[in-house]
This record gives sequence, C-alpha cells and structure tokens, in this order.
Amino acid sequence: MAARIDLTFDCTNAKLLAEFWKTALGYIDEPPPAPFKTREEWLAQFDLPEDDSADDGAWLCDPDGVGPRLSILKVPEPKTAKNRFHLDIRMPGHGSPDERWARIRAESERLMKAGGKVLEEFDGHHILMADPEGNEFCVGAASSETPSDSVRPR
Repeated sequence: MAARIDLTFDCTNAKLLAEFWKTALGYIDEPPPAPFKTREEWLAQFDLPEDDSADDGAWLCDPDGVGPRLSILKVPEPKTAKNRFHLDIRMPGHGSPDERWARIRAESERLMKAGGKVLEEFDGHHILMADPEGNEFCVGAASSETPSDSVRPR
C-alpha cells in the first residue's frame, strides 16, 4: 500500500493563501479532528505562543477525499528562493493540441483572477505560475492516456 501524504505551505497570510488554493483545487476547509468542534478548540491543546491564533493556519481537504490534505501555516520569514517542489494542476488531456492549450490558458486566466501570476508560458505545453505568496506551480494538460504524466522539466 502506498503512503498517504499531506502537503504544507509556509506563508505570511494563511487566509489569503487558503482562499487561493481552495479556488485553484476545488478544496474545502477541513473540519477539525474529532472530538473538537472548532480549530480553536483543537489548537488549545497545544502549548502555542500567546500571539498564535487559528488565523495563523488553514487546513484544506479534497471534498472527495482523493487528493492530499493541505496545511497552510504562517511563518515569520518570507519566501526567499525558487521552490524545490511544486504542484502541477492538470486540465483534461483529451482533444486536439489547440483544445488542450485553450483549457490550460483558460485555467491560468481563472487563477490570475484569484490572485495568481503567470511567470512564463511554454507555448502549447504548460504555464508556470505563482500563487499570491510566490509559490510556483504549473498548469498543464493530463495525458489523454495517463493522467499522472508530469510536466516537462524547466
């Protein structure tokens, strides 16, 4: 059995980043773990500094339970370098190359309206973008045969 993973983003504004990634991935706020009714109740069990609050983090999940959970946590230092790890957002890979590219472009435009930024276009293949805090990710098409094909190296 393969291991399950969660992904964690460090950030300066957890709520802003959570809203972006909910829009990008169709994720929802993850409920607090049982038996807690709120994230504040859950966080109260930890010995956190007084100035930490539930607003310093966000926890997201795939509503279908398929994708990895996301933790988005406030940290004091800003992002200083290119990611060594990034996400690829995949559009359906069926249709002609022009149809796939149109879906990729439409998704990148939707994500720009949500606060993302286009960094570079690899015409006909994928678009390199950044979320509102500068974390890089790619928008590309899934293979029409294998949805797990990766975007070509940059």
